[in-house]
Amino acid sequence: MKGSFEKLQRSSYLSGANAAFIEDLYEQYLADASRLPDEWRAYFQGLEHGDPRQVREIPHSQVRAEFARIARGNGHAARRPSADSGLSPQEAEKQAAVLRLINAWRVRGHQLANIDPLALRETPEIPDLDPGFHNLTEADMDREFNTGSLFTADQMRLRDIITFVQRTYGGTIGSEYMHITDTVEKRWIQENLERCQAQPDFGRDRKREILERITAAEGIEKYLHSKYVGQKRFSLEGGESVIPLLDEVIQRGGSHGVKELVLGMAHRGRLNVLINLLGKSPADLFQEFEGNFNVENAGSGDVKYHLGYSSDIQTPEGPLHLALAFNPSHLEIVDPVVVGSARARMQRRRDRQGEQVLPVLIHGDAAFAGQGVVMETFQLSQARGFYTGGTVHIIINNQIGFTTSNPLDSRSTVYCTEVAKMVQAPIFHVNADDPEAVVFVTQLAMDYRKRFRKDVVIDMICYRRHGHNEADEPAATQPMMYGKIKQHLTTRQLYAERLAEEGVIARDEAQDFVSDYRDALDAGKVVAPHILTGVRNDYAVDWRRYFAEDGAKGLDTGLPIATIKELADNLQALPDRFELNPRVAGIMESRRKMGAGALALDWGFAELMAYAALLRDGYKVRLTGQDSGRGTFSHRHAVLHNAQDGSTYIPLKNITTEPEDFVVIDSLLSEEAVLGFEYGYATNDPETMVIWEGQFGDFVNGAQVVIDQFISSGETKWGRLAGLTMYLPHGYEGQGPEHSSARLERFLQLCADQNMQICVPTTPAQFFHMIRRQMVRPYRKPLIVFTPKSLLRHKLSTSSLDDLTEGNRWQSVIDEIDDIKAKDVERVVLCSGKVYYDVLQERRNREMTNTAIVRIEQLYPFPEEELAPLLRRRYNKATRIVWCQEEPKNQGAWYSTQHHFRRCMKDGQELSYAGRDASASPAVGYPKLHHEQQRKLVDDALTA
Repeated sequence: MKGSFEKLQRSSYLSGANAAFIEDLYEQYLADASRLPDEWRAYFQGLEHGDPRQVREIPHSQVRAEFARIARGNGHAARRPSADSGLSPQEAEKQAAVLRLINAWRVRGHQLANIDPLALRETPEIPDLDPGFHNLTEADMDREFNTGSLFTADQMRLRDIITFVQRTYGGTIGSEYMHITDTVEKRWIQENLERCQAQPDFGRDRKREILERITAAEGIEKYLHSKYVGQKRFSLEGGESVIPLLDEVIQRGGSHGVKELVLGMAHRGRLNVLINLLGKSPADLFQEFEGNFNVENAGSGDVKYHLGYSSDIQTPEGPLHLALAFNPSHLEIVDPVVVGSARARMQRRRDRQGEQVLPVLIHGDAAFAGQGVVMETFQLSQARGFYTGGTVHIIINNQIGFTTSNPLDSRSTVYCTEVAKMVQAPIFHVNADDPEAVVFVTQLAMDYRKRFRKDVVIDMICYRRHGHNEADEPAATQPMMYGKIKQHLTTRQLYAERLAEEGVIARDEAQDFVSDYRDALDAGKVVAPHILTGVRNDYAVDWRRYFAEDGAKGLDTGLPIATIKELADNLQALPDRFELNPRVAGIMESRRKMGAGALALDWGFAELMAYAALLRDGYKVRLTGQDSGRGTFSHRHAVLHNAQDGSTYIPLKNITTEPEDFVVIDSLLSEEAVLGFEYGYATNDPETMVIWEGQFGDFVNGAQVVIDQFISSGETKWGRLAGLTMYLPHGYEGQGPEHSSARLERFLQLCADQNMQICVPTTPAQFFHMIRRQMVRPYRKPLIVFTPKSLLRHKLSTSSLDDLTEGNRWQSVIDEIDDIKAKDVERVVLCSGKVYYDVLQERRNREMTNTAIVRIEQLYPFPEEELAPLLRRRYNKATRIVWCQEEPKNQGAWYSTQHHFRRCMKDGQELSYAGRDASASPAVGYPKLHHEQQRKLVDDALTA
């Protein structure tokens, strides 16, 4: 950098007043070269690569004109001495040094800011922030310099410039935004920080209101601490400023037009938020502490600091609906669930920019830095199909993580917030012991989100007065920190003293606030302000109609043949001059024949027809996954690509008048965050068939936390319904241990209480009816589908057009299809999925007539009512019942399902297993060994 400036000084047109012009242009070149005219970009590139004389001279008048134009474009008028007030080379260098010092404070001032209430860290040495580093001396302090692009007076004494940037960037707010490449965003932040020097100017009433909220935050904790000694509550003490922070988010959000706010947070401070923000009755909370609540019909329930809640709050622009998401102990896993929920609410409101729906996430410092789902969720923030108009991230930064943690061990970065820079989110570090600064940065963050529709981070640096939980002794591992905390006044005490010194309150008033709040708790009153009751929400969902579980029995999911043909024709229509890839054109021609009944149906046709029928019936469809537009196995082609210009066309978008009724997205390479997003979406929109598809079913293990904590148990823990569907390609094709098994056994192990469905369809028609059934029936349960790979084009795995018509439906059990006489059957082979066709072909090859093959298409809830009559009556002469599976014995359905088989069998029938031996790996990696294992298990099914 210094060498470049020396080159600038040597150039013939850099003398006099032009030095400041060039300096600012160079700053803008470093920030974003594309915004400069070609000649200036070429000039600065010349400086970096060698002799600047090789670049043509640029007239002084053009220097001034270009700088004035660019300054105007930045929303900040050029303010420079006139050209005839020329500066000597030495003066020009001093002026340039001042501008570099200002820039250094913008970039690195946060490192010297007073953002730690405990002052635990040593103040680092930042040479860039020392005037001497820029060759500015004491003799320069009372000289006047141009202030460059600072939002202040055109000229100031150097001493005052330094005071100005220190107050703005070195106070109780540390601002990181210079990593943002968009100049408009940077200038907006600079203006909003510098015009007030990051010092809020709140009136008397506002300050009293902040003190009341801090008092409430402290009051509930002290009340619980004294009344329920030793019980876990994950206290907010030390971070009380988060309550006025959230108040400001809600009220300012309401003034911005936000109608719904979805809040996600882990344990720390959750009970405090429930009482002081969402308006939960203190009496109800006390009953939970005392264990006095009705457990009938309550499911398994959950601990009180995991529970969600919702309420309506009055804001300047009307009611705002606030929903706190249920959250397990896996901390950050709620992040994508919240943004998915927000996206569903946006879709319901047709709110494409996130103007009416706001996601807010409260994080812990160690979790924010340590858990990968945070990064994945940030990556979703601006992605098509996942965009929510920006999430407000709030970090309750205890500076310790869990009790025994140390920042040196919990991260490799100076701050816990570095991950947010990947999406160029601004980051505002703020001292939690300065509640006014906390509220100020909240206003700034909310205004930024409204203006730029992007994520923003508030890092509220505080401390934790107790240990990881209230029974913990943190001083055992953190003696220095907790020695300071023990001597440290609370945020309420510090702020009350400050307001007393300012004359905002009388000294005894602060204690009145405390007494009034405690009296309200004793009376069991709702203590949250602005709570509304009886608010009508036209966008709310009535979930009561989705609990009728008996409504699925005998459900006809077929369609009139005329409707099928009409939909098929619709999906064939292409825009003019839309040229398909030859291979895709062949697939489309085959589908035309399928729609006419001239060709057997394949899986891709049946699937798209099911979606088209749902759209026609008024439902919506949302399909995401890493290859979902085309399909991993090139079978779907829901998105068509023009071979001439790369444009795309999605026929299903034309089934309804609203193109957004059908969404198909090739998602980022994430399982955990994307699946969490889709779960959150499904919990808020029962009228949309929400589908997540694994590229291979094996990859679902990257999202196991979402499955364990939400999909399988969300209903029984929290009463949350979700009709989420998962497509997991599954089947043993000799492709090794990571491309074979979607871990059927794990899902079956999680099945209980009718919590979800596990289906393994073996024909296109079954797939069609399964999709239709998922939406048409009057209840919502997660559906886990083990979808085929090689079966997508298997000559035996086809259906006819008639299979989709009226009178047809999903079959949980499919009986023998060949002409096998029941009285001759001595052996019944039960199986699911692709292995059925292997067994069927081998039996046909051997011309066996004493063996029937029965497919179990739904493994949970297990169809005992359908299977039992087959085994006990139809095949009552059979003595051998065989379960055949491709998976190793300790995997697949064998161990989780054999008790169902036995309950369906009659006395005298013996159950045996045919499949791979138990294995630590889901599949072998050698094709030859795979084929030998497959041959043997088929032979065992038929003869062993």
